[in-house]
Amino acid sequence: MIIVTGGAGFIGSCLVAALHARGHEVIVVDRLRNGDKWRNLRRHAPARLVAPEDLDALFDSDIAVEAVFHLGAISATTARDGDLVWNTNVALSEKLWVWCTERQVRFFYASSAATYGAADRPELFSDDPARLETLEPLNLYGWSKQVFDLHVKARLVRGEDRPPQWCGLKFFNVYGPNEYHKGSMISVVKVKYDEVSAGRPARLFRSDCPAIADGQQKRDFIWVGDVVDVMLWLFDHPHVSGLFNCGTGVARSYLDLAHAVCDAVGVARVVEFIDMPESLRGQYQSFTQADMTRLRAVGYDAPFTSLEGGVTQYVRDHLSKADPYI
Repeated sequence: MIIVTGGAGFIGSCLVAALHARGHEVIVVDRLRNGDKWRNLRRHAPARLVAPEDLDALFDSDIAVEAVFHLGAISATTARDGDLVWNTNVALSEKLWVWCTERQVRFFYASSAATYGAADRPELFSDDPARLETLEPLNLYGWSKQVFDLHVKARLVRGEDRPPQWCGLKFFNVYGPNEYHKGSMISVVKVKYDEVSAGRPARLFRSDCPAIADGQQKRDFIWVGDVVDVMLWLFDHPHVSGLFNCGTGVARSYLDLAHAVCDAVGVARVVEFIDMPESLRGQYQSFTQADMTRLRAVGYDAPFTSLEGGVTQYVRDHLSKADPYI
């Protein structure tokens, strides 16, 4: 049995689909609520669906669990409720770490590229644990992820017991199917698809940094299928533990992304620039690029999907279909 927190969400449901295809029984810890989020699990229903508030009862049972993938979080970079974010992103993560240690269950958890804050050069995106204390996240979400990464490091430095395998993954800008419930946090790829497929220009934020031209803000965009492949590879290699970046290692501009969406839809490349919302100014990462050296060093050698390849696959196999779900 494998537990996936956040298993009805974007990355979580894609992982659940892959585990289901492998024949694993999965317990999803999540809430479906009143929307279409249930559709993320329609083709690969879990063995059990457990509400987060019922997690303690699950822990108190004698269920045999092989691994926990902890992907549930308050993931909005605009989140403001510090107590809620702490309890969800830090305290719950601590509880899962302790339980996995006591039960000797393998533990995989989601960190974030948001921990890198205003880093603006490739060399500043190293996932070397020795650099953890130097990172300065720009928002509450990124800070909460940084806190748990630091707590894990402190436990290891103190020589405390740990799960038999543990891996933290700093997800960069993930896009792909099953993200449709995410509201304002949905990927830029999906937003640009909606615009251009409706006959409108692809709209991009003007740069709020004088040194960066409009549309030349760059991010490391990673196809969700590649993210799932990384998690499954780590699951298949139980001797590997550590905190790792999970991106492609290549920064691409938002203009590149908008052009890729236009090309995939088959329309002219028409882009319009608009002012960045006040709520994002000072919290917006204008550059991200994962340093993938450490993950490659432990043996992960699969290629990553190019931006154009991932966008084309997303549009062709999902967004252009009546049923866009995995």
